[in-house]
Amino acid sequence: MNADRDTACKPQISKTQRGFSLIEVMISMVILVVGLISMLGVFGIAMAATQTAQQNGTAKQLANEAIESILTARETANVTWTQIQNTGAVGGIYLAGFQPVDCPGVDGIVGTADDAACGPQILEQPGPTGVFANACPPDTCTPLTNFQRQIAITPVFPPGGGAVPIATLRAVTITIQYTTPQFSLPRQYVLNTFISQYR
Repeated sequence: MNADRDTACKPQISKTQRGFSLIEVMISMVILVVGLISMLGVFGIAMAATQTAQQNGTAKQLANEAIESILTARETANVTWTQIQNTGAVGGIYLAGFQPVDCPGVDGIVGTADDAACGPQILEQPGPTGVFANACPPDTCTPLTNFQRQIAITPVFPPGGGAVPIATLRAVTITIQYTTPQFSLPRQYVLNTFISQYR
């Protein structure tokens, strides 16, 4: 009889009115926190990639600039075919090894000895108006002191292991090395091509 009285005194709770237990709430909180931490990690990676994208683009542009400078020098006959070599070769004018990214010197050719007198190359971007004023400020100007460029010009040998290089063809490898705040080791962009004596 007491059991019937206890049952009669307890309110009847339907399945739809039933709440969560403390353990269920704790498990759902842990899952939610793990998901939020994962999303924060993805946002951090995306921000780092966005910040280095400009430097990656600048490295590609600097490599293209060096190739275009070599081709222009050959096309305009400012230099002879013998001079389109590194300084270690007889008559070569292009500095060997990594060099600071300086603007072209008096000769107008990137990667030669007179570039150092010109000083570091500057990346100029439009200022707050979005229009180039051709002056710093209002344009945003950044010296490219964290970039180095190497122009390697090597002879090309015939296929099959010939000992005599092809006199009218050279291999050009442009390597841009740069540092970013996100990575402790320097990053590199490499551009390989061939240049012929013939215009």
